[in-house]
Amino acid sequence: MKKTLFIICCILSFGLTACKNDAAKNKTDAAIMYQCPMQCESDKTYDEAGSCPVCKMDLKEIEIENESDKASNEISDMSIYNLPSTWTNQNGEDIQLVDLKGDVLVMVMIYTSCKAACPRLVADMRNIEERLPKSTKDKVKMVLVSIDPKTDTPERLKAFAKENFMDEDPWLFLRSSEENTREFAAVLAVNYKKISPLDFSHSNIISVFNADGEMVFQQEGLGVNSDATIEHIEEAVDKI
Repeated sequence: MKKTLFIICCILSFGLTACKNDAAKNKTDAAIMYQCPMQCESDKTYDEAGSCPVCKMDLKEIEIENESDKASNEISDMSIYNLPSTWTNQNGEDIQLVDLKGDVLVMVMIYTSCKAACPRLVADMRNIEERLPKSTKDKVKMVLVSIDPKTDTPERLKAFAKENFMDEDPWLFLRSSEENTREFAAVLAVNYKKISPLDFSHSNIISVFNADGEMVFQQEGLGVNSDATIEHIEEAVDKI
C-alpha cells in the first residue's frame, strides 16, 4: 500500500499535461455532421446535407468526435503516458511512451553489463513471456528500460537483444537521458545507484501497465512465482 501511494505521489508531482491523441484515429472515430459555412446559427449542426435556412448556402460536412470516443482516448492522471520524455529503442528509433498506448506493458529496468541480478530479471521476463497464451502475446509488449544510458547505446541494446534472442516482438529495449531515466524510475518505485564505474545496485521489480498506461501490478524479487503477474496481464488484456 505504501508503495502504491508513493507511485501515485510521484506521478501527480510531475504535473504533466496529457499528450495529444493520434489525429488519424480521431478522424476515423468522428461522426459526420453538417454545418453552415458562415455559422449563421452559431455551432448548430444537422444530421443530413442541405442548405442553411438563414443564408441558403450549402451546409458543409464536418467531423465531430463521439463522446464515447473522447472518453476512450483520454489519458488519466495516473498514466505513464503523461510523461513527455523521448526514448530511443534498440533500432535507433525515437519514441514517446504514449506511442505504446493500446498494449499491455510488462516493464523492467536493467543494464546490459550487469552480471548479477539483471540476467535473472531477464530470465524472469522471458519466463513470463513464455507462459502467456499466443492470443495474449499479440497485445503485450515486454519492455526492458536501461538504467545505464551512457553505456547502453541503441547499438549495445540491439546486440544484447540478439544475444538473448529477444530482437523481435514482443520485446522492446529503451534508453533515454539520465534525467528521464531517473524520473521514470521514480514512477516505478525503482531505486538504483552507481556503486562502481561498471556496476549499479538497483531494485528488482517487474511492473505491469494496462493499455491506458496505468500500473496494475508489480512483481518484486528474483525468481519469484509469476502466477499473479500472469493473471494481471491477462486481466488487462481482456479489458482492451
